[in-house]
Amino acid sequence: MRHVPSKRLDAVKPSLTLSITAKEKEMRSRGIDVVSFGVGEPDFDTPDNIKRAAIKSIESGFTKYTHSGGMPELKRAVQAKLMRENGLDYGTDQIIVSCGAKHSLYNLFQAMLNSGDEVIIPAPYWVSYPDMVLLADGKPVILPTREENNFEIETNQLEESITERTKAIILNSPCNPTGCVYSPKRLKEIAEFLSDRDIYVVSDEIYEHMVYDGAKAVSIASFSDAVKERTIVINGVSKTYAMTGWRIGYAAGPKEIVKAMDTIQSQSTSNPTSIAQAAAVEALNGDQMVKHMVKEFDERRRRIVAGLNSIPGIECRKPAGAFYVFPRISGLYGKEYEGRRITGSLDFSSLLLEKGKVAVIPGIGFGDDGYIRLSYACSMENINKGVERIKEFVGSLGQ
Repeated sequence: MRHVPSKRLDAVKPSLTLSITAKEKEMRSRGIDVVSFGVGEPDFDTPDNIKRAAIKSIESGFTKYTHSGGMPELKRAVQAKLMRENGLDYGTDQIIVSCGAKHSLYNLFQAMLNSGDEVIIPAPYWVSYPDMVLLADGKPVILPTREENNFEIETNQLEESITERTKAIILNSPCNPTGCVYSPKRLKEIAEFLSDRDIYVVSDEIYEHMVYDGAKAVSIASFSDAVKERTIVINGVSKTYAMTGWRIGYAAGPKEIVKAMDTIQSQSTSNPTSIAQAAAVEALNGDQMVKHMVKEFDERRRRIVAGLNSIPGIECRKPAGAFYVFPRISGLYGKEYEGRRITGSLDFSSLLLEKGKVAVIPGIGFGDDGYIRLSYACSMENINKGVERIKEFVGSLGQ
């Protein structure tokens, strides 16, 4: 029988981040030394107390199904975290635990969107947002932001973009890929603008602890009851606790939305892994290593920004959050390497990987072709070697 792919796949493209990573790994398998700035995950190990909690859960036989939306102990840990760190009061029936924050977002869009519903997505954006909206039969509405405006969306842009089909807006602060952290002033403006509009806010706060230079990540849900009632907070343990492979994320929001997400989850994945849930309880309640990680990330951030800004044709602003830099490389467009002209971020990234042996993610995948994204969640040695290779590659380009 001939396989006919689902028509919903026509509008969806594979993750550019994962495809670059696959090419990089293929090169490594052939013995090629590649410096990777691609995947966004801390290079730190999961803390020992968290690993011990997982081992204890296995040894005690905690290896069975839990509630589809997460075990009560973990929901209570999330509940306490949101109150303690964000000043947000949620009942456990307003919280769902999923297989990573990405899974939480996917479930949310499946639960929230009807055919043709519009979701406003500020660009640059995380690569998966538009495709997850499309998979839910929604329509992504991309709003470009400006670097000189800290890549923050403005209320006048929202005013111009909202239609009768607008269902939600996505806010990601600190942001992947730009590293921008929305100022409290801008968030308050957006909260007040949306307070009397029937539009949901999807607040992706997964990088909330990765902030620098006195910046503070504030949840838009904390500004008023009116905006909290229409906000779904997305978070998880992956970045803060170096637990990317454990796959635990969570969402908090209106009871009816969370219930719908749980219904979808119950018919797809069911519960997240019981062992990973036990580890996440310890992560949220136990001693934290995040301050140590952030200190290390800050040193790497300063080094990579300085290194990239020393390369003619590349301009890199210093981000206030996450662990990415998003340098502008459009000053190199029009240049050539051995007769191959660079016309965009994909050309540059492909040549840099092939010839310079450095893996970066082209900005076109994030909605802005003038940039590339580099993750500095890697060793200082990796940063120094990678920046030097980029400098050598750029220096070899001809007019």
